[in-house]
This record gives sequence, structure tokens and C-alpha cells, in this order.
Amino acid sequence: MAYNLFPATYYSQYQMQPLQAPPSQQINNQQATQQNSPMIWVQGETGAKSYLMAPNTTLPLWDSERQTVYLKSTDASGMPSMKILDYTIRDETTSNNVPISQSNDKEQDFVTHEELKKFEDKVATIISKLQEEQNESNAAITNGVATKKQSHVNIE
Repeated sequence: MAYNLFPATYYSQYQMQPLQAPPSQQINNQQATQQNSPMIWVQGETGAKSYLMAPNTTLPLWDSERQTVYLKSTDASGMPSMKILDYTIRDETTSNNVPISQSNDKEQDFVTHEELKKFEDKVATIISKLQEEQNESNAAITNGVATKKQSHVNIE
């Protein structure tokens, strides 16, 4: 009796090929990697408009050609809307400085004590003149004289 020392091995054609995901799974893996990355880059506004999104989603899409961010949103039915934001890069020296126009506006919102006192004096003068005219017209009415007198008070 003869024994075979080398058993016959059979390889199927599927075992010889390296394992590879079907094309549909490859596309899904690419989309998952894009969504996990912190920034999504598009080429211009047309790239942002053509970027497909799921309903009820909002994503910032960064333009690779200019300093622009497209904030793209979709509603429940999947209709997209987009806001375009331009950004500028500042260096450290200008970012810490307060703009001059803001500091000047705050100083102009206040008056000094002298200006307030002058204004109070003007208002008091006008009130006293109006009261004198009111008293004169009341006295004329009580005396039976009906005169039509207009108030002329100089506000300056």
C-alpha cells in the first residue's frame, strides 16, 4: 500500500485574490472620512453649491481658492440654503488694539458738569418766562379781557 506523503491542496480562485471591499462600500468609507475631518474644503461657490448634504444639516464649507466660508444648511425636505462669510487674517499687534472710533464715541456721549449747569440754567429761564406769560394770560381772562397772545420765548 502506498501512502501519499504530500496531500493534494486545492485553492479556490477567491482565496488567491486579496480581500477588497465592494465599490459601494469604498464610496461610503470616503464620505465617512470626509465627515469626520474637521474642515470640509470645496472649490469656490460652485463647489459649495454642488456639495450634497442630508436633510436637517448645517455644515461650514471652506473655500480652497479664497478666504471664504460657506455656511450651507438644508431643511427637513432637503432644500439647501447658503450664507457666504468672508474672513480676514489679523496679526497679533492689530488684534489687541481697540479701534479709535469706539473710544472717541464714548467720550462724546458724556457732558461735563459745567455744560450740564448751563443747560439747566437755560431750561429754568425758559420755564420762568413761560410761567410769566401763563400768569399774564390768566390775569387778563379773570379781568374780562380776552386777548390773543402768542408765546415768543427765545430758546438760544
